[in-house]
Amino acid sequence: MTPRDAARRAIALTLTFDIAMAGVAMTAANLDTYFSQESTTIPFNLQGWLLSTAAFMLAAAAALVLGGIHRQVWRHMGAPDAWRLVQIIALTVLFYLPVMVSLNGALTSPVPTLLLGIGFWTIALFGGRMIARWRSTQRPMQIFQQLPKDGQPILLLGNQDSWIDVLRRLEGRDSDQAVRVLGLVEMDAHEPGRAVRGVPILGSLKELSDIIEIMVLRYGETPWVALTGTARAPAVMLQVLEVTSRHGAEIMALGHDAAAQVLEPLRPADLLARPERHLDMQPVRSILTGARVLVTGGGGSIGSELVRQVARETPAELTVIDFSEYNLYQIEMELKRHWPKLKINCHLGDIRDEARMLDIFMTARPDTVIHAAALKHVPLMERHACEAILTNVAGARIAAQSAVAAGAQRFVFISTDKAVDPDNVMGATKRLAELCIARILADSGMAGAMVRFGNVLGSSGSVVPLFERQIAQGGPVTITDPDATRFFMTIEEASALVLQAAALQEKTGEAGLYVLDMGDPIPIRQLAETMIRLKGKVPYVDIAIETMGLREGEKLHEELTYPHEALLPTRISGVHQVCYEATPNELFNKQVLQLIETARTHQPAEAVRLLGVLVPEYGSERAELLYRKLA
Repeated sequence: MTPRDAARRAIALTLTFDIAMAGVAMTAANLDTYFSQESTTIPFNLQGWLLSTAAFMLAAAAALVLGGIHRQVWRHMGAPDAWRLVQIIALTVLFYLPVMVSLNGALTSPVPTLLLGIGFWTIALFGGRMIARWRSTQRPMQIFQQLPKDGQPILLLGNQDSWIDVLRRLEGRDSDQAVRVLGLVEMDAHEPGRAVRGVPILGSLKELSDIIEIMVLRYGETPWVALTGTARAPAVMLQVLEVTSRHGAEIMALGHDAAAQVLEPLRPADLLARPERHLDMQPVRSILTGARVLVTGGGGSIGSELVRQVARETPAELTVIDFSEYNLYQIEMELKRHWPKLKINCHLGDIRDEARMLDIFMTARPDTVIHAAALKHVPLMERHACEAILTNVAGARIAAQSAVAAGAQRFVFISTDKAVDPDNVMGATKRLAELCIARILADSGMAGAMVRFGNVLGSSGSVVPLFERQIAQGGPVTITDPDATRFFMTIEEASALVLQAAALQEKTGEAGLYVLDMGDPIPIRQLAETMIRLKGKVPYVDIAIETMGLREGEKLHEELTYPHEALLPTRISGVHQVCYEATPNELFNKQVLQLIETARTHQPAEAVRLLGVLVPEYGSERAELLYRKLA
């Protein structure tokens, strides 16, 4: 028997029971009326019994089907369902009355019999449902309790320990989650039919598609599938997504602890194919609490998250610099709203303006500087090489030199995986910035940390917002290459890593270079398919995926380290320190200044040629190709 057949069978049994109870109730009413007569010498009106019972059963059947009451699942009944049951009983009487009037001469005591029949049938209907409620929850009176208004039906997928916490919270009086748990789905069910806190285990993950079909048939709407406990593993979530997208079901997730168990839509970040890092923030507090901190690019995607995480550690003073008026306004309003007692200084300024930066730094006198300002869009920087050099190279040098002049103790620089064997101007400028900062720190004696990481999910200009817009528009979703892969991490984790690296680097006069164990790179095509399924759509059926080809300067695969760079473990699990070559010589500094001057005078072709000389990994051949385009 298929699951759909089983559901139909359950519906038929429910309807049969209710109709049969109508016949039993009317029979009992006729017998009661007969035996309550003063004279029992009058024979029992067999014809009247048959007519009244048949008519009442037909009226009941019509009312039950019209009211859809046969779709009720008894163990999930609440006050709205009980009220519908009362309405069905009234509708049955309305259908039966014309028949009773027309058969009046053939019936014995029709009105008393009807009243008794209604009473007996009501007791039978509610009694059966209360027994079912008692067997599942040991709380039969719950059928009269008010359910959440428009309560969303959900299926809980996970393990028993996580279910208990979720169900206990949902049953609590303080629960404001307007949901009804229809059933539980195990990762690998061995004993379907059991119940946890009165909620039945319906089957295993392998049977999820059939279970959803049954729920749609029984309840008339598609339930959400909520993941908790072990079901939060990325591999499991991807498997569930394939099923839910076929049924148009929403997939939700619950927090990892009992205090945060609120249903939330699944995010692309939840599907990263690597373990979540739980970082100890105590080392970070030791360098931020009570300190003066300055963040450049503090209004951007990563910069603003860094600002939030710094603000949580209660610095003595927080200075934020950004070139975007709107971004600066947004982060300033947020800081004032959430940390009203924190001393905040927000400055509008260009990181390339040396006088402006020096003025801000000397006024703020920061203990720690976090340099997040950068131009990061690869194809755009290919067409605007001079702007990339002025911001990513000159701007980084100005920020580091201003930090030295202001007496800062630490300088933190945000790099990128694209700085490794760069194929593009953006990556080459970030690699050159690493070399420049290492030299400045060596000369100044200031402690420094440089952090390389991959793509950040949800950052402005990243692929995730692009895919979301394309899916919202009905497609197609465009990818560069079916074989392209990228490293991904969340903005929150990337920012936390930056602060951890700042705390790790204790030696003065040295720039520690750090990378995160980011697991396996994620295929871009897989990310696109996953995001389509997150919206309840089927890839290539509901939403098309088109290949556009690699854009200017893009690579198929990114790397986090060069072959000659050795990785050393740190005291933070998953965070590695990179052993890199010694800082460049004096000739290097002169060449950098020449490059910056060439960019200032807007000579893109010559600037790219010099960039290829200063960053051998970028190579003269790549620079020459772009040089010819820009010349």
